[in-house]
Amino acid sequence: MPDRPIALDEYPIHQVPLSMRHVATGDRNAYDRCIFHVMDHSGRALLIAGLGVYPNTGVIDAYATLRLGDRLYAVRASDALTDDRLALTVGPLTITVEEPLARLRLTCAADPDDPDGLAYDLTWSAAFPPTWEPHHSQYRGDRLTLEGRRFVQAGTCTGRIRVAGQELAVTAGEWTGTRDRSWGVRPIPGEDGGRAAEERRPEGFHWIWCPVRFDDRFVMVIVQEDADGHRTLNEAVSVRRDGARDVQLGWPHTDISYRPGTRHPERAVIHLTGPDRTPRELTAEILTSSPLAVGAGYPPADDWQHGTWRGRGWTDRRSYDLSDPAAHPLAAYGVTDHAARFTLDGRTGHGIFEHGSFGRHDPSGFTGYDSVAGEAGR
Repeated sequence: MPDRPIALDEYPIHQVPLSMRHVATGDRNAYDRCIFHVMDHSGRALLIAGLGVYPNTGVIDAYATLRLGDRLYAVRASDALTDDRLALTVGPLTITVEEPLARLRLTCAADPDDPDGLAYDLTWSAAFPPTWEPHHSQYRGDRLTLEGRRFVQAGTCTGRIRVAGQELAVTAGEWTGTRDRSWGVRPIPGEDGGRAAEERRPEGFHWIWCPVRFDDRFVMVIVQEDADGHRTLNEAVSVRRDGARDVQLGWPHTDISYRPGTRHPERAVIHLTGPDRTPRELTAEILTSSPLAVGAGYPPADDWQHGTWRGRGWTDRRSYDLSDPAAHPLAAYGVTDHAARFTLDGRTGHGIFEHGSFGRHDPSGFTGYDSVAGEAGR
């Protein structure tokens, strides 16, 4: 097909001397995607939804998972990327930008052959201005494997979720919504594997990503550490509704209480520092959890991962039983999103405690990939 201009080329938004059909890098791992978290304050339900574009592999895909009790309901869809980059629709999943940075609509159409399957119609409304996350880069040896730019935002959600014969009313006072937008270069399955990939596996990796909405502020904490505790990514910031200058909250340190025999957090205290050097504690009480390697397509999922070609018009719906942790062994080696109730300065908020800890992590006392709490660690 000839390389003709597309509709976006009409607008003065170009960053490089290429059509908007193309990205500035030829790296096959180029990506542009988003993730939404919608959680009720009682811990009954956690909905995670996302959509991604992989311009150099010609793929667009999306997913939604709902944790309700011990069941995880998942919808995944993938298709060929078209020239209409404003059409954020894959199969039954759609994201509509009604007002940029302020209001988005998330929908999942019902399956006529499975009326009890997952479906929803939600409006996500921003409560705080978007906040940049630190520029994120990661290497394996001398090779750049990840470089991303992200912003994060907290808000509220309204609408309806239907699944398994139940209808959940999503209301602004009882539900919280957060979202993350990112783009850059990130590994897509299929390029590396076998012994070379195994030799590049890090000795240890420790990750916390924590967006929290309070009534009067939005707090964002990010920590990434190597096996010896060396910090490669760090952020702790408080954002106000009026867009005033962000308040930096120092160099966060975290004490995590893990479920014995696992690396599954049950409670955490994030130690922050105010500009006046006053110690402040952000506490997290885990309400419910959703492993991203189950249903949502994040590595090391073994049934589907983002950016992989599944043919035109591929859609998959399924549910998982999460009552037995041993039923999904790969989940322990992937990041898990935990809906949590937080407290700070006497206020209560809600958000996500996203956590992954693999291999050795000296500050936690973990000695290797088979090390768990109760044997070592807090």
